[in-house]
Formats: sequence, C-alpha cells, structure tokens
Amino acid sequence: MSFTKTKLALGVAAATLTMAGAFIAPQAQAAGSSAERVADAAARKTEALEAQMQQMAEQMQAMQAELSRVKSSSASSTAASAKVQELDQWMASVKSTPAQASAKDNLVAVRGGWTSLDQDRGGSLAQKGSLLSNNSNNDGFYFGGAFDFNVNNDLFGLMDDTSFAIELGIEYAQYGTGQNTLTNGTLTAIASADGVTPVQLNAGNGTATDARLRINASPKIKFMHDSKLRPWIIPVGLDINILGVPSNAVSVLNAGMNFGAGAEYDLYRGIVLGTDVRYHYATSSLDGTPTDGFNAGGYVGFKF
Repeated sequence: MSFTKTKLALGVAAATLTMAGAFIAPQAQAAGSSAERVADAAARKTEALEAQMQQMAEQMQAMQAELSRVKSSSASSTAASAKVQELDQWMASVKSTPAQASAKDNLVAVRGGWTSLDQDRGGSLAQKGSLLSNNSNNDGFYFGGAFDFNVNNDLFGLMDDTSFAIELGIEYAQYGTGQNTLTNGTLTAIASADGVTPVQLNAGNGTATDARLRINASPKIKFMHDSKLRPWIIPVGLDINILGVPSNAVSVLNAGMNFGAGAEYDLYRGIVLGTDVRYHYATSSLDGTPTDGFNAGGYVGFKF
C-alpha cells in the first residue's frame, strides 16, 4: 500500500514537472527572442549614431576648411587694402610736394674774343704760305658757337660733383688783309698762246682777307657740379683748321689739337656767362702756312 502511494506520488510529481516544463519552455523561448530583438535594436541605434557622428565629423571638417578659406581671403583682402592705402598716401604726398625742375646740364653757347697766331703770313713767296696773301698781321678776332653735351656728373665714378662733357664747336677768325703777289697785287701766269703775254688770274684784285675757320670736338671736365660757379678744363681736343686763303700748295685743310681752361657762372635760370682761354697747336704747318695760335674770350650760354 505504501509502495503504491509512493509510486503514485512519484507519478504525480513527474506529471507536475512535465507540465511545469511545458509551461515554462515557451516563456523562456519568448524571453530569448525579446533579448535578441533588444540587442538588434541597440545595434541599429549604435550604427545610426555612428553614422550621425561620421556625418557630423565631415560637416565639422568642411566648416573648418571654409573658415580657413575665409580667414585667408580676409588676410589677403587686408593686405591688399593696406597696399592701396599706402599707394594713396604716396600719391597724396607726391601731389602735395611742389614740383622741382630737373637739372639742366647741357649747354649751347655763343663765343667770341681776341685771337693771335704764333706766326703771320708775311714774307717772301717761299715763306709762310705767302703766295696768295702776304698779310703780316697775326692778331685778330673770332666768334662762333659751341654745344656742350653732358655725359655724367661723377667723372665715370672717379670724382664726385665733377662732370664730363663733350664740346662741339665752330669759330670764324679774321686776321686782316694782305696782297696775293709781291708786285702790284696782281697774280699772273704766262699765256700759252705766245708764251710771253701775262694773263691776270685774279682780274687785278690783289687783296686777300686772311680768314680762317676752326672746328673742334673736345672732352670737357667741369668741376663743382650744382654750384653756380663752375671752372672747367679741356685736357686735349681735336681741331680741324680751314684756311680762307689757301697755302702756297693751295691746301686749305689740316688737323691739330687744342687745350683750354675757363669758368662759367649760372647767372639766372640757366643763363650762363663764361670766359675761356685756348691754345691751338698743329704738329706741322699747312703746306708752309702756320696755324698755331692763342684765343681768349668769353661766351653767353643757355642750359637745357
């Protein structure tokens, strides 16, 4: 009896356990499914948050780049504005400064004075080129003009306030008159027809004016640049001498040298008064006619 009760109790317990398991299993399975859904939802939210964070990071980078561009553009605009302001200030200062006239260093001048030859043309036919003029006067007058072209004001970097210029000049000199023969002022030749009758080559006019033309090109060194008083020298220059009355060999042209010194004063607004002395030297006479001589005179010049 007791065994039967025991078996019955065990059977009831087994049935109870079976029923309890059958009842609990669906609940546990449902609980597991709910946890998985929660985990999936959390994973999706996490992914969504990560995507939003990535998007926000990209937007922050774009905003930073735009901010950098704006700063750079603003800095460039500020620099440009500063340059514009500086240029405006410079233009205003230039406009407010009185205009200053540029230095006038070139010069055109009219010259004149006294001249003297070392030797006159007087003498016999064989002396001093006296065939066409036996003028015994070696003193005379001259006049002419000159152009000074200024090259620099520091003597090629060797001396401050010392100008180097090139002078181009021309002068006419006259020393008086003479006879072109030693007998009655008549130059004659033997006619070819009869070999006896003389023929007057100058129509009987035996007077010859001893006039000469001299052209020079000379380097000129002027001292005391920007001063009203400026002394100057010509170390050595080129002369071309032209005889108005030809030499015995009927030559009219030779070359020589000239040496000079002088000073000039800027009188008023580029009007210059000056004085100079020069010596003209040729290594030889012009077919017997001497050309060496001395000049002393003055000039009026105009700077430009």
